[in-house]
Amino acid sequence: MIIQKFGGAAMKDRRLRRLCIERIREGLAEHGTVAAVVSAIGRQESPYSTDRILSITPSFRPATAAWDLAASCGELIAAAVLSAELAEAGVPNKVMHSRQSGILTAGAFSGASIEQVETSSYEQAFRQFRCVIVPGFQGISEEGDYMTLGRGGSDLTAVVLGNALRASHVEFFKDVPGVMSADPHEYEDARKLDTLTIDELFPYLETGRPVIQQRAADHAKKTATPLYIRGIAGAEPGTWVMPAP
Repeated sequence: MIIQKFGGAAMKDRRLRRLCIERIREGLAEHGTVAAVVSAIGRQESPYSTDRILSITPSFRPATAAWDLAASCGELIAAAVLSAELAEAGVPNKVMHSRQSGILTAGAFSGASIEQVETSSYEQAFRQFRCVIVPGFQGISEEGDYMTLGRGGSDLTAVVLGNALRASHVEFFKDVPGVMSADPHEYEDARKLDTLTIDELFPYLETGRPVIQQRAADHAKKTATPLYIRGIAGAEPGTWVMPAP
C-alpha cells in the first residue's frame, strides 16, 4: 500500500480534484490499496480554507479547543468532497475521521503531537475498501477533543500514517514537479532534483515555501520512511527522498 498526500492547491477546484482521482486510480492499480491524506481546499481566501474558516469570528484564539475544532473543519470538508467525487467516479472509499482515523494526540492545542496511531480501524476498512481518505492536520485527544498539528500538519499526518500502516512510501502531490534547486516562483532557472537523501532534503526546507513540513521530514528521517514528491499533473517523474544510508 501507499500513502498519497494531496495539498490545498491540488484540492482547490473540481478540475484539479479530477487529477487527484487519476493519481489515486494509478496508486490503486500499482499498489493495491491507498490511504489518501487531504489538506483543506485552497488557500488563504478560498471559501473553505482554514484561514477563511477561522476568520468567521475574531473570538477564535489559537491554542484553544474552539480554535482547533474550527481549524479541523477544512480538512473534514475536503475529505467529504473527495470521497463523494471518488464514489461518483466509481472508486469506492471510506473517510477515516474522528476516532476512526486512529490518530491520538496530546500536548497543546494548535501544535499537538501525535502520540499513537491505532491501526485496527484501517485493517477493518481495508477489508471492504481499497481506498480510504484521512483528513490531515488533526487528531483526537484522550478526552475526545480535536487537536491540530500546526501549519503544514497534514504532511506530518501522511508520514506518521506511512510508518504506522507500513506503506512502501509516501507520495506528496504539489504544484511543482518535485523538489526544486530553488524557489521556481522566484528563480526561472530552478531545476528539479531527481533523488535526495533525507538529510540532503533539510536545507531545501529552510525557505518561506518549504515543499513539505519540517516536522514531517523529521519523522520521515526517524522512521526511515521513503518519500516521493511529485507534481499533481502526473506525467513528469518527481523527486525520491530516501532514508539516510
